[in-house]
Amino acid sequence: MQRSLDDWLAYISAQHPSAIALGLDRVREVAGRMQLKPPKVAITVGGTNGKGSTCAFLERILLECGYKVGCYTSPHLIRYNERVRLQGEDVADAPLVESFERVEAARGSTQLTYFEYGTLAALWLFNERNVDCAILEVGLGGRLDAVNIIDADVAIVTSVDLDHQAFLGNTREAIGAEKAGIFRKGRPALFGDVGPPESLVKHAQAIGADLQILGRDFGFALQERQWEFRGRRSKKHALPVPALRGTWQLKNASCAIAALDEVADRLPVSLGEIKRGLTLVRLTGRLQVLPGQPAVVLDVAHNPHAARSLADGLLDMGFYPRTIAVFAMLADKDIGAVIDALKGRIDEWFVASVASDRAASATQLTEALAARGYAGVTRSFATVAQALDAARREAAPNDRICVFGSFYTVAEALEASR
Repeated sequence: MQRSLDDWLAYISAQHPSAIALGLDRVREVAGRMQLKPPKVAITVGGTNGKGSTCAFLERILLECGYKVGCYTSPHLIRYNERVRLQGEDVADAPLVESFERVEAARGSTQLTYFEYGTLAALWLFNERNVDCAILEVGLGGRLDAVNIIDADVAIVTSVDLDHQAFLGNTREAIGAEKAGIFRKGRPALFGDVGPPESLVKHAQAIGADLQILGRDFGFALQERQWEFRGRRSKKHALPVPALRGTWQLKNASCAIAALDEVADRLPVSLGEIKRGLTLVRLTGRLQVLPGQPAVVLDVAHNPHAARSLADGLLDMGFYPRTIAVFAMLADKDIGAVIDALKGRIDEWFVASVASDRAASATQLTEALAARGYAGVTRSFATVAQALDAARREAAPNDRICVFGSFYTVAEALEASR
């Protein structure tokens, strides 16, 4: 009997003793047996935050041009299918099942992690559909991440900050060195923030990558109700404010446009197509506002860097009499620093635990908030759904509810809102 997609996902979860095992030897070996060909154009996107948004901008703009586009991202929110998209649509179960069968037939006795199975399956599908461009989001780090078996035509590191320290190191310099591992000799390497780590710059210089840094080699100028992109190869005027909320999205959009400039000889893009892409781009859980009252804002912010951006985004949204946080995080994240980043933006905290073995308990979150003086405005719930329901009942129509802390938190809120 043929396995269903759910059967396959359960199976591949059990095939490696570690959920995360960084390294390229295993995945390269199986890719060789599968005879995977490099994509016609590959754009790899890494970074602490901003990866998903940059991939979304690239994908939408290229789709507006009529190109055949494959996009591989992680993690998913509701269904695994979200990780692999062809022509802007989540791949259906049957093609994913076939791709996992191909990986399984080729791997022999080689153990693969869940992410390595998924990466090989996505690359096989992109091969089969002969995509014009494969957009590949790094899962963790860069140097030893499975997508790094592909030599990117353009590599983007959107930002570098503290996250996943157990795997990448405890300093921004150590993490920057890992993320710079996706750069290639003689090829464009973009850094999408100011102040790149010295380790990233030195690595790019050592291998002869064409490093371009936001604010030095490319960037943007915000104007009233529009903005301008300035890059090495082009200037683009009167661009519409992106559909993704948050002024930091101009950094991610600039990375996408700069990358497309670098492959314009193979994938030409017009100004009109860029403008349409910016206005039509969609991405769940990035300062996303659900319809109705009170306003419910969903954001996957799960580290201090992302939480600071969320705080800026909440401020930019204008005045709300009261903001209630529905807050749940993973225990291995910097909970205290995330709370600190939202200082002055949240009036009440409704905390819960997500359905994950890595979840912080509601008690842990309550204690972290109490240590910062928020005990009197904190309430505890068993689940995100219960916390969100209570917040909706308590909030006035003009108030705001902000759901954040992890991908799990947003996923559970979305499920509860259906």
